[in-house]
Amino acid sequence: MSLAALHDVPAPAKINLFLHIIGRRADGYHLLQSPFQLIDWADRLHFERRADGRLQRHDLGAALPEDDLCLRAARTLQAASGTSLGADISIDKQVPWGAGMGGGSSDAASTLLALNRLWGLHWPRERLLAIGLTLGADVPFFVGGRNAFVEGIGEVLTPVALPRQWFAVVKPAASLPTAAIFGHPALVRDTEAVILAGLLDGVLGASVFSSGYGRNDLQPPAEDRCPEVAQAARWLESQFGNSRMTGSGSAVFARAGTGDQPVATIPAESLPLGWVGRMCRGLEQHPLLEWASD
Repeated sequence: MSLAALHDVPAPAKINLFLHIIGRRADGYHLLQSPFQLIDWADRLHFERRADGRLQRHDLGAALPEDDLCLRAARTLQAASGTSLGADISIDKQVPWGAGMGGGSSDAASTLLALNRLWGLHWPRERLLAIGLTLGADVPFFVGGRNAFVEGIGEVLTPVALPRQWFAVVKPAASLPTAAIFGHPALVRDTEAVILAGLLDGVLGASVFSSGYGRNDLQPPAEDRCPEVAQAARWLESQFGNSRMTGSGSAVFARAGTGDQPVATIPAESLPLGWVGRMCRGLEQHPLLEWASD
């Protein structure tokens, strides 16, 4: 029996445990190396099948841009598959926008995975990954469904097992446009490349990713453009003893332990006006991993 609707479809955010820019292609795209960690801060999406082929989005919270990645993902899949079906897509937006947490890309990936089911396409993951790459550099990671060491411009994914740990994530009131950070004159673009096998070998193991290895090359330009990023980093450092910006910002995170409970929590009353913060658990895999076959 074909599905008529899918409700409460999760679209989890990610954090970059480190982010190194190791070069730049002739077309201007930056080459990166970064371990992407899924976390349990997530948007929720609801899908209802339409027989008339129309695609409509409904915002259950704050209004999103008129033509967001969700609709682009739906249109692209619809055109590629040739289906005559459409969908109503409702979004309960929880992951902050402009945070470097991949919220829009995750929404797009969950849309591809959900509509693949709702429309009865049964496409394998590989075909969805190809569509995801046309939508944005982070989309393939979320379609891939596993924590990964990401290289290239975001299209080279090597699944990695990351230690289960807590993160304190804080998003200042300001948001940062990705293009402005990548175009900043102070951005370092020649960090020495690391070999993944070396990171995962022997004594280093997965502990590298939980010990503060590396840095985020985008953080100095982000702090220069947005002092709130530096303020958030200092605040988390004072609470947890470590901090690092994720993606192109403006969200900053701190490692907060590996046990059943975090070593500390975010005192919400001490957050500056307009900031949001949350204690997050790292996910071992995407909740929708089984929604596409490998």
